[in-house]
Formats: sequence, C-alpha cells, structure tokens
Amino acid sequence: MADINVDEVLKKLSLSEKVELLAGIDFWHTKAHPHHGIPSLRLSDGPNGVRGTKFFNGVPAACFPCGTALGATFNQELLEEAGKKMGEEAKVKGVHAILGPTINMQRSPLGGRGFESIGEDPFLAGLGAAAIVKGIQSTGVQATIKHFVCNDHEHKRNAVQALITERALREIYALPFQLVVRDSNPGSFMTGYNGVNGTFCSQNTKLLEDMLRGEWGWDGMIMSDWYGTYSTTEATIAGLDLEMPGPPRFRGEALKFNVSNDKVWGHILDKRAKEMLKFVKKCAASGVGENAPEGKADTPETAALLRRIGNEGIVLLKNDNGVLPLKKDKKTVVIGPNAKVATYHGGGSASLAAYYAVTPFDGISSKLSSPPAFTIGQYSHKLLPLLGYSTKSLKGAQGMTMKVYLEGPEVANREKVDELDVVKTELLLVDYENPKLTSNLWYATLESSFTAEEDATWEFGVVVSGTANLYVNDELVINNSEHQRQGDAFFGSATIEEKGTYKFTKGQTYQVKVTFGSAPTSKLGAGNMLLGAGALRIGGCKVIDPKAEIANAVSLAKTADQVIICAGLNSEWETEGNDRSDMKLPPGMDDLISAVTSANPNTAVVMQSGTPVEMPWLGSVGALVQAWYGGNETGNTIADVLFGDVCPSGKLSVSFPARVQDNPAFLNYRSEGGRVVYGEDIYVGYRYYEFAEREVLFPFGHGLSYTTFAFADLKLTLTGADAQGTLKVEVAVKNTGPIKGAEVAQVYVAPKQKAKVNRPVKELKGFTKVELKPGEAKTVSVEVPTKYTASYWDEQRDQWCVEAGEYEVIVSDSSEVKEGKAVKSAFTIPETFWWSGL
Repeated sequence: MADINVDEVLKKLSLSEKVELLAGIDFWHTKAHPHHGIPSLRLSDGPNGVRGTKFFNGVPAACFPCGTALGATFNQELLEEAGKKMGEEAKVKGVHAILGPTINMQRSPLGGRGFESIGEDPFLAGLGAAAIVKGIQSTGVQATIKHFVCNDHEHKRNAVQALITERALREIYALPFQLVVRDSNPGSFMTGYNGVNGTFCSQNTKLLEDMLRGEWGWDGMIMSDWYGTYSTTEATIAGLDLEMPGPPRFRGEALKFNVSNDKVWGHILDKRAKEMLKFVKKCAASGVGENAPEGKADTPETAALLRRIGNEGIVLLKNDNGVLPLKKDKKTVVIGPNAKVATYHGGGSASLAAYYAVTPFDGISSKLSSPPAFTIGQYSHKLLPLLGYSTKSLKGAQGMTMKVYLEGPEVANREKVDELDVVKTELLLVDYENPKLTSNLWYATLESSFTAEEDATWEFGVVVSGTANLYVNDELVINNSEHQRQGDAFFGSATIEEKGTYKFTKGQTYQVKVTFGSAPTSKLGAGNMLLGAGALRIGGCKVIDPKAEIANAVSLAKTADQVIICAGLNSEWETEGNDRSDMKLPPGMDDLISAVTSANPNTAVVMQSGTPVEMPWLGSVGALVQAWYGGNETGNTIADVLFGDVCPSGKLSVSFPARVQDNPAFLNYRSEGGRVVYGEDIYVGYRYYEFAEREVLFPFGHGLSYTTFAFADLKLTLTGADAQGTLKVEVAVKNTGPIKGAEVAQVYVAPKQKAKVNRPVKELKGFTKVELKPGEAKTVSVEVPTKYTASYWDEQRDQWCVEAGEYEVIVSDSSEVKEGKAVKSAFTIPETFWWSGL
C-alpha cells in the first residue's frame, strides 16, 4: 500500500470523492480512489481477536482471553506482547485497523459487554489498554479505542442518554481514554452508541472536538460504531470522520447537498477528509495490501503466548486447607456443563471462530495419570446448545450440510446455487455472499444425520431472522415460519427460541433437516438492523431431570479423591445487545455446587464468567478459581493452574459483590424514558464499597497464590509537587514461600485530609508485576505524574485540581488493605494547583 501526500491528494479530490471517503462501502471496508492512490482500508473486530471480514463461515483466528481476563494479568509488558500478536494476526487477515481494545467502565456486573472491558478502575483500564495499543501499533496496524464514552450498558443502547456529572465523566469514564491518548496515541477512536447529557456521542462536539482533539491534543480519525450515526450535518460538524458500516445512510447525496448549501462548510468537509487521508497514511505502515486474502497463523509461538496470557489472568479466589494444587495421580471426577465445551469468548463483536479451542476436560485429562470420570450435573445454557456439534453432515463429518437456493422448498427441481458444511450452527448471514444471489431474498436447507446413543427425548430450538422449520425424519418438530414472536438474539432482529421435542431410540440414525428463508421472509414487524440476509440458530440436547443429574453427580463425587466442578456462564448469558437480568448462575447450578461440595470437601470450583456472579455456596467451598473466558487455550490454562504447573498470579479486575443489590448502580442500571442516570457518580466498584463500608465477596485486585509474598522498604521520591512533577514509588517485594511465583504491587493513593469535595477512600494510580524465585527479593518501582496522583475534577473551574495537603501511598496486594501485608508512606503537596490536558 503506497504512501500518500495528504495535502496534495486533498487538493485533487472532488466534492463527491471527499464525501465518499467518509463512509464505508460495506461492513468492513472504506472507499478506494485508485486514481488518487487512495486504497480501501479493511477494519475488523476486535476486542479479543481479529475475526477478519466474516461473521459467517470466517477464517479461523487466534482468540485471546476476554477483556476482564487481560485486565486481571495486571501486567503491562505482557499486554503489549498481546497487542503485538494482535497486530500480526491483523496482517495475516489483511486488516489495517483493529476495532479494539474496549475500555468502558463496569458500572454494574450486569453489563452485556462487561467481559470485553479491561476493568472497573480507570487506571487499570487505561494503562492496560495503552500497552495493548502500543503493541498493536508497533506492527503498523492501527488500534481503535472504544467506545467513547459512557457506552456502559446494552439496554436500548442506540436510544439512551447517559445523564452524568462532569466530575464522574472526567474521573471515571473519560479518564481511561485520556490515559491511552497520553501513553500510546491510538490511531482511531470509536464513538459510543449512546448520548451524553442530551447529545449522541457521534455528534457530540464537546466530546470529540473540545475534549478529545482540543484539550487532549489528539490527532487521529474518529469513526462511528456500526449503525451508531444519527445525523448528516451534526455528526460531520462535531468531528465524526467515518460512518460505518456502508453503504452509508447519511453520507451520500444528503451530505453532498448539505455541503453545497453551506449547512456544512467546505473547510469542515476538508477537515474530515484530511483525517481519513492521514489515517490511510498511518495504515500504510502496516504493509498490508488492498483486498489481501485472509489467512491463518496458527503457530506454536502464538499458542504459547495465548497460554501465558491465560495463565496470568486466572485468579485463585479461595484455597482453604490446601485443596489446590490438585494431584495428578489421584482419582479425579470432573462435573459441570462448562467442562466438555470450550467457553472461550463472550457474545457479539467478541465472537470468532478460533484456530482451536481446548476444553477444560481435555486440559485436565492431559495432566492426569488415569482418565477422569465425568457427568454434566446440570445444564448452563440460556439457548439450547448448538446442534451442529452433535450431528453429521452429508459427508459424514461433524456439522450440517447447507444448500442454498433462489426458490423456496415448494418449488420442484429448484436450482442449488451453493453448498457448504457448517459446524457452528449459529449463522449470522450479514456478510454471506454468492454471485448467483442478486438480492437478500433466498432460501436454504441444512441437512444432517443423528445417531442416538441411548433412548432419550431431545429438545430442539430454532431462532431465526427470516423463517425456519425443523424436521426429524420429515416430521415437523418446530414451525418458526407462520406465527413468529420477537426475541432479542442477533442484536434484536430475530425471533425467540421456538422449541420442540422428539423421542429417539438407541442405535437408530435419524435425518435432521432445517428449511430456512432469509430475512425478507420474516413475519416480525420490527426492523432488521442487520440489513442483510438475516440469521439462523439451531440448537438441541437431551432432556434431563435436574434432580436426578445432581444425585448422579453427588454419587460420583463420593467415589473420588478430588473433584473439579466446571461452572459459569457463556456467550449466551454475556453478550453484546443484552444485559443480564440478574447476577445469578444458570438455574440449578447453585444446587449442584452445594450438593457436590457437601459430598466431597476436596472439591475445586472453576468459574467461567466475564463478570461477577452470586455465590451463595461460597462458605462451603474449599477452592475457587475465576477462569474468565480464556481464548484458544482455555482448558490448558485452567489445568495448568489447578495442578500447580503454573502458580496463579491473576488479580481481580472487578470487585465481586455478594449480591447485585449491593452494587452502586443497582437502582439506575437500565434505560428508562430514553435516559440512564449515573446516580452513583464517581463511586464505581471498590470506590463505592469502601466509601459505604459495604462488604464484598472478593475485593478489586484480590488474588491468591501457591506461594507467599511480603512488601517492605517503601520509598517515595517526589520530584516536583506541581503539574510537571513525578512521584516515584519504590518497594521491595520478597517471595517468602516455597515455589516460584509472581506478585502485583498495587499502588493506591489516599487523601489524609478532607477535601473541598467528597472523595473515595483511596484510588489506584499504578501497578507492576514481578516474578520471584523462593526467597528472592527485588525492588520494583512505579512512576506517576504528580498531577495524576491526587487530582479530582473541579467543576467550578472545569479543570483538574490537586489540593494542598498530605497524601498516603499504600502498596498492597489488593484494594483490601490488611495489617501486616500492606506498606504505607506519605507525600505532601504544599500548594493547591489546577491543570488541564494530558
């Protein structure tokens, strides 16, 4: 991709060509102008891996642990390595810019995309994301930090206004973005779907021009989230450079007309076009050509890095009586619905087809000298498990065979225009293309065989944006064509999951077929946001008796020396487009964990979720591991920690409250009347729990180890008690235990006097991770600009304020400061000062 002279090219562009630069041409590409040397750019999700250009039937990719797992590493050097690998993956996919990382704040555990974000603290999120951005952009690929700003829940996200004080906006929600600009200068920003205080983010001059480009001095390209543009003139004037996806809804003839009539001044259009040209120039550094083929780079080096990232993010929450690490030569039983499925990502933009995905059961089995016994114990699905993993295609491989037609099944001898096998029977068809399909109206059948392993009744489910029926041996089991009911799957464009049952006889083989009509055949009245061929999801599993399954699990657990329960959520419960309704585990899971741990106290619970869950059984559980969504290496990383091949070093990137009612956003967490009130103000996460003296299950920053550590010799060096100064924090960290391990020194600052405004008890300002051999000690340091150590947003002056007074520095292994564990010292600001910018 050739370099371009931005100013010279801009002079040559016509009005139409400038406007065409400012919108995508399809879901992932921008407009090329070859005669001006301007190539088309390819963008790609995202937050935990580079999917490429296909939601449907895409090229497999490296899937990284989810955002909260990345945050839990508390390791900026490792996250920079992760970013570099993401950049390399992007090049293999022919991608010029990655749509990530995500650094929205976790106001509540219920956020549908909470798992995508790095953590609840702006410094953890900002410094962690800055490291990822540095890594990505070291490859020449550009990063897109998102979603700017307050895009913190999914309920009516395209319609909601976040009503928020300026102080909360600055101290909590905009601060991580500010830190990323300061430390890594991302090539692009993505605006949030929502508005802030009455103006949508994509047309919010205060956010885009005044704060981001003006006050922070950032020089880059701003794009909308997909379908997150709501105006022609306002968005262009406010600073939005790129409307995505294409074809555009606002930036075609309407924008040209408005420019020609001076609703948008010509120099404003030139500014937008210039930003796009500058972004094209930045992307040229990647060396990625135009319309490059999408490839794979499934290497041992990638696998090793993904495993290391996963290992460092897993958090040992509890380990009473030395339950962990487990023994490799003991009789082991594995129980739970998350055991034989690799729950490796959350739903929505974070989803992708992985090169491979290791299940916890396989990872655990690889460690043991004899195979473990298994029972599912309970289901955890919200929608029925994908059917393609249980059936055989017409070629005899796992999956179903999809045949595509121009006419419906009522047409005899209709012509087949395509045939392909699919395993993951969750088909988002927005980007499915075939040259013989000239419109979004077409039909398909998905055919497979199923051999029953036992006499059993199976339940099937079909979700569709379009129409679909399911047949077993040509008997209609589900009719989701005639009387459709609106659901919330596939970004709210599809039906609910319609269900039906069928009795199978052991040893017999059955033909399972689904007939599908694309989106235009839908009977739903709601508009289809996908603007494509629609979507289809086919699920199915054996009907079980929950009480009998628990009894079976208990019986099996009693025979074991050690038990592992693999529990948690998955991409149906935690997904873009929907917030969770509560913080509970799927029905029956709490009963299963309580019953099994009572039957065998030598039980370790492995919890997979991207955000906190309620744990009413916690008091009776000896060992608990938070494993998040772990990417390709999910099962291996879980097994590495369970059996002690890796000493756990992850720290919680979010607080775990006991109940959702304890969360500070509980009363205000959803859209009502087109707005959501950020009533908790700056008191998010640990800032609230500490200020209100509210007990939590596990505090922010918490994480145990198989060894022990001690902090000592805290030394503070304040070089300038003003806006140009720096605070250097040095502390000795010693491994006082028997094995090699890593500890995180978390640096908190606490005002020792009452300020002009209420302030949190303390706030994280920096962190560093150090690996130590038994008995080894090292002195580590964290440097924080003085103005960031103690500032709050002064709404009277519209500036940051650092008040004169004494400030305590606490270095601890979590936000919960324990006597004898943390070390403390103090520094003094002799005179109050104010500052703006970075």
